[in-house]
Amino acid sequence: MALQHAALLDTVCLEARGTDAAAFLHAQLSRAVADLDPTLAPLAAWADPRGRVRALVRVCRLPERWLLVTPRDGADDLLKKLRLFVLRAKVTLGLAADVSVAALFGDAEGWLAARGVAADTPPSGLVHRGELGFIRVGPAYWQVLGARGALASLATGLETASDSAAALAEIRLGIPTITSSVADRFVAQMLNLDELGAISFDKGCYPGQEIIARIHNLGGVKRRARRYATPVAPPALGTPVLAAGSQVGEVVRSAEARLGCEVLAVVEHAAAGSPLTCADTPLAELPLPFAVPHD
Repeated sequence: MALQHAALLDTVCLEARGTDAAAFLHAQLSRAVADLDPTLAPLAAWADPRGRVRALVRVCRLPERWLLVTPRDGADDLLKKLRLFVLRAKVTLGLAADVSVAALFGDAEGWLAARGVAADTPPSGLVHRGELGFIRVGPAYWQVLGARGALASLATGLETASDSAAALAEIRLGIPTITSSVADRFVAQMLNLDELGAISFDKGCYPGQEIIARIHNLGGVKRRARRYATPVAPPALGTPVLAAGSQVGEVVRSAEARLGCEVLAVVEHAAAGSPLTCADTPLAELPLPFAVPHD
């Protein structure tokens, strides 16, 4: 696959600054970040007291600030709610208006090596080169953070990917997106965030920690996200998934693919092996990079 790029206009970076920024984010997010290695950019959830995910962010630790990469849809509400928890902490939260996000798809090994970025960077690895940050999201998918002009220069000579290419790449990695339409709907494990390294089960308290830890230690969830293909246009988030006419799940992410679309849908374990339909069309289950736990 030829190397392609896309500007991720539906993705923004929020920033946290101040002497208490690390402690504040550590106390709010589902993943330990107080001592985060600056060469990593892991996923982390922000949950409500019921353990239901309000937002999913990718956390980047820079010398002068922290960046939270997140969907544009819901970012303003995320900032508004997070600020309620600042209280006396020495931290300021806002939009990092100077940072845009782009994506690279395909065989980037030689192209990245010429720019000093190792192709064997581990998943969620973050490599800084000048004013750009390269995040390896998957085997053939990178995100790049930087000023809009620098990202435009980086893309010179590369093919332009479709608007949905990044969403499709993340669906194939099992990565959900939390926008306003699905916020506060799913406990972290329903979205497989435990399999995606977005939860630390040995860190201190954070919103929803009690519920998320109880599920991990004492029980499980009755439904989890799975990947499917269907030969229709991408269904809207929340579209029901049916088995024998009864709802057994709902779509949490969808994107155009070569033969229709692919979706992530949270589906009941008991129905996962049954014939499923969405928008009156059969669903065909596809593999994820990890085995979906059957709690």
